[in-house]
Amino acid sequence: MKFRPMAELLIDAQTRGYAVPSFDAWNAETMEVVLRVAQDLRAPVILMNGPGELNVLPPATIGAVARAVAQRFSVTAALLLDHGDSPENAMAYADAGFTSVMLDYSTRPVAENAAALRDLVRQLHPRGITVEGELGHVGQADTMTVEGHGDSTLTQPDEAAAFVKQTGIDALAISIGNAHGQYTKLPAFDFERLAKIRSTVSVPLVLHGGSGTSGTDLKKAITLGMTKINVATELMQALRAGFLDELNATQKRWLPVSLGDAWQRMAPVVEKWIRITGAAGRA
Repeated sequence: MKFRPMAELLIDAQTRGYAVPSFDAWNAETMEVVLRVAQDLRAPVILMNGPGELNVLPPATIGAVARAVAQRFSVTAALLLDHGDSPENAMAYADAGFTSVMLDYSTRPVAENAAALRDLVRQLHPRGITVEGELGHVGQADTMTVEGHGDSTLTQPDEAAAFVKQTGIDALAISIGNAHGQYTKLPAFDFERLAKIRSTVSVPLVLHGGSGTSGTDLKKAITLGMTKINVATELMQALRAGFLDELNATQKRWLPVSLGDAWQRMAPVVEKWIRITGAAGRA
């Protein structure tokens, strides 16, 4: 299997009324779990990796690992740089074989954000690479998460259409009450804001901070046009719990066996999100 540009997956989801789940994947084991579950459920998925995972593997290596793992599967998937923090960073991932990149300049002035994305689109569209941008700012729900900084700033519907037109981006991440990390209480999505943005913007819309949100709210957001849902924290929580259980077990086992069992704790999380987003059976 070869990774496809994310835009291909999102356009299909937008047309058919579901969303594509995007999972944080920072090594071969994570990718293996996500792609295996996706193949079993015949679901399109996105593997995402970014600056927060650079201390594990650099772009060229993670790109090579992803392609090696993907050869074992027959599934519809994209490989995404999530929250790229500079044009140089985005180009490094593109050169590493990523089929899609996000440049997150959402905390900068809108004009600077738009100019940087417009230039990136100019360079990457001829190479068939999808570009995602963010308008408004999705902040953090906890102090552990590396994506986002501080409080959220909601996306203004009247700015969204002009921003997409100015930049030429393929997907737009928006802020409607969502946040990165572990919520201390359920977020209150501004569905009226989402509907207004959808009515003015033609490209697929992206929700960052899917972990811990209400399935009912997610499904409503999808009916209103949300086309990609990012999931990271729930994967981390499942894996961390698996590691702790293995470390604290009375019967100590061969470490690779323990690690293998811990990694599999992520599989139910992947299945849950594939089903919530309506992606099962769509590939």
